[in-house]
Amino acid sequence: MFKDLDPILHSQLRLAVVSLLVSVKEAEFTYLREQTNSTAGNLSVQIQKIKDAGYIEIEKKFKDNYPQTICKITPAGIKAFEEYVKILKQYISKK
Repeated sequence: MFKDLDPILHSQLRLAVVSLLVSVKEAEFTYLREQTNSTAGNLSVQIQKIKDAGYIEIEKKFKDNYPQTICKITPAGIKAFEEYVKILKQYISKK
C-alpha cells in the first residue's frame, strides 16, 4: 500500500525551498527567490506555510539598513524531507 506524501512538501515550490535548505542549512530570502525563480509574494506565502509546519525557522533582521530574512531548516524539516524522499522511492520501486 502506498503511504501518503506530506502535503506541505508536495508543493513544487515548498519542496524546492526545503531541498535547498537541507543542503545549505540556512539561506537568505533573496537567495531562495533567485534559486527557485519565484516571485517574492509567492515565496513569502509558501515559506510561511513551511514555517507553520515547523520545518523551518525564520529570522528577520537588518543588514546595512536593509531588511534581511534568513530561513533555517529545523530537525523536523530534515526528518520530513527524508521521509518524503523515502516514500517517493517506495512509489518508484513498486510495480
